[in-house]
Amino acid sequence: MSNGIPLLILALGTLGAGLFIAGKARKDVADLKGDPARSNLVKDHGGEPRQNMPATEH
Repeated sequence: MSNGIPLLILALGTLGAGLFIAGKARKDVADLKGDPARSNLVKDHGGEPRQNMPATEH
């Protein structure tokens, strides 16, 4: 084997492992949420925004 082949195997293996871990994390979040079409953990982001603190209006 030349010097480039082990490096190519290492690079592809690292890329594959990264994609696998990212895919598993995305699946875990989707399973927790029950909706695989969205990636956020929270379905509803609450109600109205909070009021500004006094003296912070711009």
